[in-house]
Amino acid sequence: MEIVNPRLVTDSERRTIVLGRNTEVVVRDRQGRERLRHRLPNGARLLVPDGDEVQKGQILAECDPHTLPVIAEAEGRVVFVDMVEGISYREVVDEATGRATREIVEWRQHARAQSLRPHILIEDEEGKPVVLPSGNEARYYLPVGAVVTVENGQRVHPGDVLARLTKETIKTRDITGGLPRVAELFEARRPKDPAIIAEVSGTIEFVKDYKNKRRLRIIPDDEHLEPVEYTIPKNKHILVQDGDHVKPGDVIVDGQPVPHDILRVLGIEALANYLVNEIQEVYRMQGVKINDKHIEVIVRQMLQKVEVVDPGDTTYLIGEQVDKIEFEQMNARMEREGRRPATAVPVLQGITKASLQTHSWISAASFQETTRVLTEAAFAGKVDRLMGLKENVIVGRLIPAGTGRIYRELKRLPKRDPERFGPPEDYGLGEIERLLPAD
Repeated sequence: MEIVNPRLVTDSERRTIVLGRNTEVVVRDRQGRERLRHRLPNGARLLVPDGDEVQKGQILAECDPHTLPVIAEAEGRVVFVDMVEGISYREVVDEATGRATREIVEWRQHARAQSLRPHILIEDEEGKPVVLPSGNEARYYLPVGAVVTVENGQRVHPGDVLARLTKETIKTRDITGGLPRVAELFEARRPKDPAIIAEVSGTIEFVKDYKNKRRLRIIPDDEHLEPVEYTIPKNKHILVQDGDHVKPGDVIVDGQPVPHDILRVLGIEALANYLVNEIQEVYRMQGVKINDKHIEVIVRQMLQKVEVVDPGDTTYLIGEQVDKIEFEQMNARMEREGRRPATAVPVLQGITKASLQTHSWISAASFQETTRVLTEAAFAGKVDRLMGLKENVIVGRLIPAGTGRIYRELKRLPKRDPERFGPPEDYGLGEIERLLPAD
């Protein structure tokens, strides 16, 4: 087993704790082939040291899937800052254990608490803030809902948990609770609690807050790129820390990733994998097995349009959405004529919108808004070439698919009889026979 990008500390109980979100565990076989790669979450406990041999089924690391921990990165004394009882936190007594804990509450509703920013500071023996290797002070800001697990003045070691943020209660994922999630993905809707993903590869840097929002930016690894800045509400939980290295697509703020962002940052293949996996997860929870190809066909139709960015020498307009096949045919024609082709970016559409924007007006009319589709087709004088499946079924023709398609393309031609039609030269076959290679 190999540990990639190790950022590990040993806590007060001599356990190896993972800091940050870039540490990965890689397992290779005896031939050196990679068999497993998994990214470890922040606060995970590593059970196997680097370089050890592991067996099938052996546990490599463990973590609490229901909470997001705030981990101390340095040794020192805990100091509570801007934590006022009844305003920025409240005492909560656990009925089962009888222990009292401090839970951060929404403090901005108090007129005299607008400037409060509850956080935990770690000081050294001289009472000065501990400075981390990144050059920043060891300050840990606490979002609303965080439960503080240390006491004011308590001594902590690197890897100790300062606070925990409970993840949203996992809803019962039955087939009724999961279908709205499937509909949300197929309709390409924006999630209610969207995540923020990194757009470039670089290093996280926190900057001065703006009003009631936190700000961070990514300093790109490529010096030619400008830093990318994000403004985040303080009630959102940030999954990265100052100095963390992120790659495109890494989740910065907790939530459900937005499919359009995945398409824009990571491309079509990553989006297709995400949609297939998310949809399959709902059905797998109920033991329903669906072949990936059925979902992939739907995803392909959702990605059939592109948006023109640069029209080149074509007749397209900037921002116009056109069919991908039609766009490629237009660009091929431009290249044959020596003219400048257009450039475009892929567009994700929900299945309802994608169905209504198909080439075939017969197919579109059979789905939704029949009167509007037929009226627009009549006004525009559209012609349906019957190239798809639905329109052929509707008019009672053989569908253009399967083994029967080749028979549909065959045509019966009369036999060329020299006695009735003369020698082959008379009907143009002599030249063809001369060009064919001899047996």
